[in-house]
Amino acid sequence: MTRCISRRHALAAALLTLANLTTAWADLPTASPAAMGLSAERLQRIRPVIQKEIDNQQMPGAVVMVIRKGAVVFSDDIGVKHDAIFRAYSMTKPMVSVLAMMMVEEGRLQLADPVAKFLPALAKQTVLADPLNPNSPSVPALRGTTVHDLLRHTSGLTYAEFTRSPAMKQAYTDAGLFSNDIGAKWITLSPAQQIEAFAKAPLQWQPGSTWEYSLSTDMLGRVLEVVGKKPLGVMLEERLIKPLGMKDTSFVVPANKVHRIAEPLNRDPLTQKPFPPMLDLTQAQGNESGGAGLATTADDYVRFCQMLLNGGTLDGKRYLSRTTVALMTSDHLGPKVATPLQPGELLMGVQGYTFGLGFMVRQGQGMASVPGSEGDYAWAGAGGTFFWIDPKEQLIGLLMAQTPGPQRQYYRRMVKQLVYQALE
Repeated sequence: MTRCISRRHALAAALLTLANLTTAWADLPTASPAAMGLSAERLQRIRPVIQKEIDNQQMPGAVVMVIRKGAVVFSDDIGVKHDAIFRAYSMTKPMVSVLAMMMVEEGRLQLADPVAKFLPALAKQTVLADPLNPNSPSVPALRGTTVHDLLRHTSGLTYAEFTRSPAMKQAYTDAGLFSNDIGAKWITLSPAQQIEAFAKAPLQWQPGSTWEYSLSTDMLGRVLEVVGKKPLGVMLEERLIKPLGMKDTSFVVPANKVHRIAEPLNRDPLTQKPFPPMLDLTQAQGNESGGAGLATTADDYVRFCQMLLNGGTLDGKRYLSRTTVALMTSDHLGPKVATPLQPGELLMGVQGYTFGLGFMVRQGQGMASVPGSEGDYAWAGAGGTFFWIDPKEQLIGLLMAQTPGPQRQYYRRMVKQLVYQALE
């Protein structure tokens, strides 16, 4: 009798998942979990876990998608509509990194190119002699920052919001890149003002010496604008967003879509303090931030992910060569680059990840306290969004939520565990 009930529950779970797939999510094929090697019953563990977080007022809702072998096998919107528009924040970075590598493939720039080749104001960079000394003097950089440094976050730049160096925070304040009163002040500057501010501020580390998550991709966006002779948003629209069929991805959400913007809870559930204001998607910022500016949806972003998993192609169009995708998802830090805080520790609170060109990359089965495969790669956004791509398992996982507090690390680990435990 118990076995019969268990089978009925499994069948009901499978039917529920199939019901979720009646719409061709993301204009990708759909398939039953079983056909793609996942347990429908186990995938159904995702909804109650997230619903419990919503019921406990820990998060406002989420969209979760799982794609395997090119087909959507699970898609669920819990507490939020499926077409909700999310602030991507740092999930902008992988898209800008791909755009940069498209230009590399076209011979318009090289990874080894110094940034000063495109932004002459940065020809004489300086570096803090001792970042932990509040009164540290600056010394000349041993070499200039390169495009490679920008892509792998070894540029010497930082985020004043996160740095442990009081001298850097003060330097960014003096240069106009940071203010305690204006959130993400660097995004309020015009492109010219931002370049000028970068030129004024010293670097925290010698270029190439240290992995420090930073404004590198914002600087990269300014480089691409010089190379492409167009605003960053226009190039992304022409080269990636429109060709990929990303219908709701942009730097500014049109007025007729504003009602779809997802919002966080009013207060941080851990501190009960109000969240700082999130990025206003309804109006243009001072610059189109390559590191944090895009708005997007679950359906849009999984198309970008599927293109990468396919080795640079989607729907018969090639965006990158498979060799470039392999290069971007390889270890670019090695033993010589210091990692005071590893990429995985920043993103999920776990070790075991290095960094490639725009993504963190898993180094092996061990070390990381979350499931995955050697070579899987991922990134996330400060607003709570998260994706990963596992070439070995032919798997894409996506979590779209607006959970800007520190609990976002917990949710990233949680959804990764819930997806991998469903693999047969």
